[in-house]
Amino acid sequence: MQTTWKSTSRTSTTSEIQDKSRRIVAFIRHVFGKPEGVIPLHEPVFPGNEKKYLEECIDSTFVSSVGKFVDQFENKIAEYTGAKEAVVCVNGTSALHLALLLCGVKPNDEVITQPLTFIATANAICYCDAHPVFLDVDKETMGLSPDAFQAFLEKETIQKKDVCYNKQTNRRIKACVPTHTFGHPCRIEEIVAIGKEYNVDVVEDAAESIGSSYNNKHTGTFGKIGVLSFNGNKTITSGGGGALLFSDEASGQLARHMTTQAKVPHPWEFVHDYIGYNYRMPNINAALGLAQLESLSQFIQAKRGLALQYKVFFDSTGFDFFTEPENSKSNCWLNAIILPDRKIRDEFLQTTNKANVRTRPVWRLLNQLEMYTNCQADALTNAKWLEERVVSIPSSVRI
Repeated sequence: MQTTWKSTSRTSTTSEIQDKSRRIVAFIRHVFGKPEGVIPLHEPVFPGNEKKYLEECIDSTFVSSVGKFVDQFENKIAEYTGAKEAVVCVNGTSALHLALLLCGVKPNDEVITQPLTFIATANAICYCDAHPVFLDVDKETMGLSPDAFQAFLEKETIQKKDVCYNKQTNRRIKACVPTHTFGHPCRIEEIVAIGKEYNVDVVEDAAESIGSSYNNKHTGTFGKIGVLSFNGNKTITSGGGGALLFSDEASGQLARHMTTQAKVPHPWEFVHDYIGYNYRMPNINAALGLAQLESLSQFIQAKRGLALQYKVFFDSTGFDFFTEPENSKSNCWLNAIILPDRKIRDEFLQTTNKANVRTRPVWRLLNQLEMYTNCQADALTNAKWLEERVVSIPSSVRI
């Protein structure tokens, strides 16, 4: 698969866009072997031990947050990603919330992130009563730009006793949350290095990138804590679910304790030593997730094959296909194309969805949403450019 990306500059008439859109619809229907009906953006497949493990879980009666599948799923996630510890949660958002708390994010702190991401990234920051700061992304990755990160910290912050403060707000900047957008790794090594220089912890939002790697290291294992998601639309699913990835056992044990209401183990006493959370993944979800994880390599092989077919096809359409960044191997969770402008994007979305081929624009920039309009942001040049042009196309696993 190519690792280069180019911008689209040629313009097209409405008629040409409609013709191209119909041609794309026909190709997608051919690829998925579905001449009619709805082709979803991303639907799960269950080719392995899903029913077997679910039945075993039900028969055991341990369907809530205690059971062997929870432990097995955590161990297999850690083994697969190379993390020292993995702790599974009810969803990726709760995992991200807990990751920020474990990093010491407190009320009125600031957390740097990107505006081009799913809203859960910013919401988790607000669950801590902290304030998001939105910085630009790279066009080549759609993830947080190390250049924007470095520029902001150099210009807008000051160090006081090895703590980073925002000169404009006088708030502590405690953490940074970059996203591996659509499963494509961002320039995470540079981001982590910059964070260390300025005493800002990095929490990786790897929700979309299980199976992706940067310089042969799994995403979610570069920062202080990594976060995965197993929502129904992800590469593998546990129905709902997420996970925290740690590089040390002690942090993992603390997280596991916090996700179970911080209850001190005892045969009958109810003693709790922290303000804990009911974030532990139920055993029945872990059973499903474990079976899905067993098929992950097969899923990624199929998804990368689909991405290659798309790349070859879109080279003949005049539309750019977004390919994996340099030094990366992507799980190709959501395939995306880059259209010339917003008008053409909207015409494409209308034509394809009317034909029951589900396509979606990239998320609206978070700083444009009502609750985040007052947050500090840089110029966001690349993020704005991408928001006007990026469209996701059907990316389900084909077995």
